[in-house]
Formats: sequence, C-alpha cells, structure tokens
Amino acid sequence: MESAKQKSTGRVLIGTVVSTKMKDTIVVLVSRFVKHPKYRKYMRYTKRLKVHDAGNTKQMGEKVEIVECRPLSKDKHFRIV
Repeated sequence: MESAKQKSTGRVLIGTVVSTKMKDTIVVLVSRFVKHPKYRKYMRYTKRLKVHDAGNTKQMGEKVEIVECRPLSKDKHFRIV
C-alpha cells in the first residue's frame, strides 16, 4: 500500500514536548547550535513550534521527531513522524 504512506519533503526536526493543553496540538521546543560568523562562538537558538498530534498521544517531556507539512492552521505547519 504505497499510496497510504505520506511522503515528507519538508525538514525533519527533533524536540521536546513542552505543552499538551490544546486539542490535537502539542507545543515542541526545538533547539539548535549556530556558529556566530564574527566571534566563532556556538550559540543555542530555541523555537517553540505547534505540532499536529491527532488524539493527543504524546506527554510532556517526551522527545519527538517532527516533519514539516502543509499548513494545518494559522500556526501549525508540522506533524509527528
């Protein structure tokens, strides 16, 4: 059943669940290291992303892998892999 699989062409990120208060939506904290161009120091940047979680299956504190998808709402552009 190849047609049942969803093809992911977006970026895949790993983060931690920080909120599960919404219906079918979780908030995931994604952090990344970026080297400063002038000072050559690695800096940590974090971003909170809203992710589609059908049925609210994830709990706070879990590590999740998310993938970019079509816009599901105004703020929601990711889903759980």
